[in-house]
Amino acid sequence: MNPATDEIEIDLLEIFYVIKSKMLIILASMIAFGGIMFGYSTLLAQPVYQSTARMYILSQSTSLTSLADIQVGTSLTHDYKVMITSRTVVEQVIENLQLDCTYGQMLEQISINNPSNTRIIEITIQDNVPEDAKLIVDEFVEVSREKISSIMVTDAPSVVDYGNMPIGPVSPNVMKNTAIGAILGAFLAIAIVIVIFLMDDTVKNADDVEKYLGLNTLTSVPLKEGEKKAKKKFLPRMGGKR
Repeated sequence: MNPATDEIEIDLLEIFYVIKSKMLIILASMIAFGGIMFGYSTLLAQPVYQSTARMYILSQSTSLTSLADIQVGTSLTHDYKVMITSRTVVEQVIENLQLDCTYGQMLEQISINNPSNTRIIEITIQDNVPEDAKLIVDEFVEVSREKISSIMVTDAPSVVDYGNMPIGPVSPNVMKNTAIGAILGAFLAIAIVIVIFLMDDTVKNADDVEKYLGLNTLTSVPLKEGEKKAKKKFLPRMGGKR
């Protein structure tokens, strides 16, 4: 800090060497935080399984011989997405399977997707039990097909795929969480090292005497023979050269 301007002068190269000298601490922090996230992901976090079913929104009686038919099919995808997540359909699924959840909780488990440039509706369910994920998504297919046929007075949409049996969880991602924990640990350690360095205004060498006190040094006297330069006494010289 310069007394005349009261500003902090930051030497980026010096900060780099400080960080380099604390690399063991930074690595230890990375390992610690990465280990915490790994332990949480493998031992504490509940696995989430996903099952997806697909429906073709046009019935067998609908032709695709004109541009109008194609445009109608494209616009219907939005209607179907709304109807599948309607309270009537969702609550019917809950009642049929005697699920212990509310309408709002079920909406958090379901997602509806329309792949680009297709007339396919994908219904995806996420659940902590793989068998339940498949069971629920299949029930959504049946209930929504019946409800859509009733409301639109048409044939029920065709089923492309019923729900798949999940073979592994989609969440948590152990490797991703571990990597995030390691990066966070490194960031925090580096931030703490830099803050401590910037707040440390103790005099360690001749350069610090001139930097913080604005004085020149005549010479330096080591405390003990063979001791490092950083541990020498510096005798400031008042005034100009003699």
